[in-house]
Amino acid sequence: MSETLIANAIVERKTDKELYSYQKGAIDQIFDKFETAPDDYHLLYQLPTGGGKTVIFSEIVRQYLKHHSKKVLIMTHRIELCKQTSTMLTSFGVTNKVVDSKANLDDQEEYSCFVAMVETLNNRLQDDKLDISDVGLVIIDEAHYNSFTKLFKFFENSFVLGVTATPLSSNKDLPMKDNYDELIVGETIVSLIENEFLARAEFYSYNMGLTSLEVGSNGDYTVKSSEDLYNNSMMLSKLLEAYEKHSKGKKTLIFNNGINTSLHVYETFRAAGYPIAHLDNTATKKQRKTILKWFNMTPNAILTSVSILTTGFDEPTIDTIILNRATKSLTLYYQMIGRGSRILNNKSTFSVIDLGNNFHRFGPWGADLDWQTIFKSPNFYADRLISDEELESNFKWEMPEELRAEFANSEEVYFDIKETYVDSIKNGETSKVVLERSIAQHARICVENSEDVYDALALSKMLGPDIDDRIQRYAKCISKSTYNFLKWLTDDYHKKLSTHLRQNFDTIFEDIHGRPPEE
Repeated sequence: MSETLIANAIVERKTDKELYSYQKGAIDQIFDKFETAPDDYHLLYQLPTGGGKTVIFSEIVRQYLKHHSKKVLIMTHRIELCKQTSTMLTSFGVTNKVVDSKANLDDQEEYSCFVAMVETLNNRLQDDKLDISDVGLVIIDEAHYNSFTKLFKFFENSFVLGVTATPLSSNKDLPMKDNYDELIVGETIVSLIENEFLARAEFYSYNMGLTSLEVGSNGDYTVKSSEDLYNNSMMLSKLLEAYEKHSKGKKTLIFNNGINTSLHVYETFRAAGYPIAHLDNTATKKQRKTILKWFNMTPNAILTSVSILTTGFDEPTIDTIILNRATKSLTLYYQMIGRGSRILNNKSTFSVIDLGNNFHRFGPWGADLDWQTIFKSPNFYADRLISDEELESNFKWEMPEELRAEFANSEEVYFDIKETYVDSIKNGETSKVVLERSIAQHARICVENSEDVYDALALSKMLGPDIDDRIQRYAKCISKSTYNFLKWLTDDYHKKLSTHLRQNFDTIFEDIHGRPPEE
């Protein structure tokens, strides 16, 4: 490739994007590797979502083409990222060509920089439609996705730069250390927050019973088991309650594991009168564009989605992220939360409502993770993650303040299901006595805070979340937690509690107060 063509590819930079000191430092480190490492070196660079990875590698492309007589190829895994990357390169003065399914490559000799989606690129290379003989630098965006590895064989003599927020492979059987020689760790989330490049996350984490979830071949929870859990009315009510308490009236993005769950969420919020839209990967480009425009323009908009917005989606006006799902993927956890971290005007914080025990599983977003150790020993990191059973065994359900106020006359409202179960087994009793004693305790706190049986029955109906938690713990003790069984147990519990109150209110009241209730 002639130096004249390279020079023509770089026009005078016309952009308002100034590089920050940490971005300049990263570029210096990467170019140092260009100069000292072999031509076929594979380098991985980590920087949190919102830190400006595209800005950094766009400047790298600009400088590389200015000083090297070779071409550059940037790979992404989604068409939206292709377009965003192309636009950013153009703003840095880099003339580039997007290699999509409709691209005419007859003029490819006129370009020194190409941007391509991995599947399209694979097809073009298999058909020998794209000349890559003079590509000296390959940049891989969102490098943790394994779809890129099949293309490495085409670039055995090129310098490969992978960029990612989380240097942990999406497939545990294909660790990133097998494809990259070295990791450079960029600025931390904490530092980016302190220097006002990212917004700070305020967490509201709910203790959830997730032992019914099953793990699939990809190492994460299956869609089916997730939908069985998150589609039930109790979980949908908990989601709505959490939104109304922490995010009502704020722009909110909800992540789900499964289209059916997202549709249930849509119907639940719509029935409650909130402005909401649903988006999944079956939407047409026109539908997606319309929905995202509505989301951008509507201050109190709620958007329920299925994974599609985890990458390549920037909407700084988001105030709240709701994780209406559980995941075992650290990468996905960081991607979802990162959608709310963009700063805008006076926005310095955003809320995260966690309904999947993800906070307890991975720790706070922005925790001091040792990315070098994770890169070198990903299995060691994964094996140290706490299991759902162990995680949930440490939970103690606490009544929300508003509900606890209704039981102000009761000194203690907590009932330890697991301890009661262990004691019953030691005493040779059947497990059913656990729920009988739980019902008796619930009845007592209802009576303690009532003047008559009707008051007590009204209070018992407020105990739904507490009852749900006790049923989950009981089912775990007896190792039986199918959806139908849990539903039957819950319905039966409510009926028996009502019956117990009707039949025993006077007796319980007199035991508490030393006198019968007034007529």
